[in-house]
Amino acid sequence: MNILDQIGQKEMNKVLADRDIPEFGPGDTLRVDVKVVEGTRERIQAFEGVCIARKSAGVNSSFTVRKISYGEGVERIFPLFSPRVAGITVMRRGRVRRAKLYYLRGRTGKAARIAEKSRERVSKVTKTEASA
Repeated sequence: MNILDQIGQKEMNKVLADRDIPEFGPGDTLRVDVKVVEGTRERIQAFEGVCIARKSAGVNSSFTVRKISYGEGVERIFPLFSPRVAGITVMRRGRVRRAKLYYLRGRTGKAARIAEKSRERVSKVTKTEASA
């Protein structure tokens, strides 16, 4: 592990100590709480939309959230380990078969809907795994 990886790992651990990052993926509807600084005041603004992409690259990990605001599509890319991201909440889980949902950019209305996952997959523990 080189020095850059060590520094990145230290920063990731610092952010993970402050807040919990839930498991989410493309197709999930997220509410991202972002710290916004306006002059001397600081407030938290919510951005709610569908996660259309996820990039896993250590400290450089990010995710893209898309929403429709007043009939216009708005996308925002958030660094996963940024101190500006105050919190991430998964509102609903989406059932998709792609890792990047860029095809949603060309769709509006009912065509842009994503089916909800019926239930979470739970791994069954067998007796041999439980006793080991």
